Amino acid sequence: MNLRKSVFVLLTGILALSFSAGALAEMKIGFVNTERIFRDAAPAVRAQKKLEKEFEKRDQELQRMAKQLQSMQESLEKNSMTMSETDRRNKEREFNDLNRDFQRKQREFREDLNQRRNEELAQVLERANKAIKAIAEAEKYDIIFQEAVYANPRIDITDKVIKALADTTAK
Repeated sequence: MNLRKSVFVLLTGILALSFSAGALAEMKIGFVNTERIFRDAAPAVRAQKKLEKEFEKRDQELQRMAKQLQSMQESLEKNSMTMSETDRRNKEREFNDLNRDFQRKQREFREDLNQRRNEELAQVLERANKAIKAIAEAEKYDIIFQEAVYANPRIDITDKVIKALADTTAK
């Protein structure tokens, strides 16, 4: 069980023990689906498009290299029997060098993309948390969870948060 789930279970148990049934009935609890925020909120969609544009050239370069590797491999397989030993070794060395370079660039691409995605999502989460806090204060929520094993749809305020993020974007 991960830490967030453990904390959630612990907090739920403490709340259940510390409040009477009447006090719990008066509590206003909300839930926000963070995955939906990252997928559907306007700032998240813009961040995704920004990342696609930022990494487009590198992605195209990797695709070009992959095609080049494929054609080199096909050529080697097709012509290796008719090549001289020296030519074949040179072509294999060239293929291996390009393949190593491709794998390095591919790894760097993934690392850079993941780092930038994490940076962008952190900004989206920061804005979402501000929107959640504003909603919680305006609508007098006692607690709002962002992670849960199960949340009844009636306490899900994700749509309100997505709308709030869209409204702050439009301003």
